[in-house]
Amino acid sequence: MDDYTGRSLSETTAVSCGGVVIFKGKVLLLYKNQNGKYLGWVMPKGTLERNETHKQAALREVKEESGVTARVIKYIGKTRYSFHGADGLAHGGLINKTVHWYLMTTDSFYCKPQTEEYFADVGFYKQHEAYHLLKFHDEKQIMRRAYTEYTELRRTKEWNGNNKIYFNNNAR
Repeated sequence: MDDYTGRSLSETTAVSCGGVVIFKGKVLLLYKNQNGKYLGWVMPKGTLERNETHKQAALREVKEESGVTARVIKYIGKTRYSFHGADGLAHGGLINKTVHWYLMTTDSFYCKPQTEEYFADVGFYKQHEAYHLLKFHDEKQIMRRAYTEYTELRRTKEWNGNNKIYFNNNAR
């Protein structure tokens, strides 16, 4: 496949992992703003590193991007999307990304944005606010799935008000 410059475009696959962190019914979101340019509200996620499990990567990314120390409750699924890389990234070719998502919790509302990655703000939001703030459709859908799971765990008393979780040992 060629783009309008006549360059040959390559396709690359990439894997990222992230967390839908819920504390006291609120969802963790990050606001990305690079040099005054609005990039949108997102959930914490990032690239899988060498010799790292998906679960380890998701926990690391949540901590790095938001300052939140989280715990995995369960794997909730994956999303896929494609985008064109910058010239240095996949030589400007198409990147097919898969993101593995985990339902997580934490023990406090404390959070701090990773400014080195252009996160300008971070906070916990009510589910309906989070849904409307999130920039990307796939993140809205995975957040909705995670929140439904959270609601079911609360209904069955597996997630109580003291935030004591009965962990699913089968979380990937």
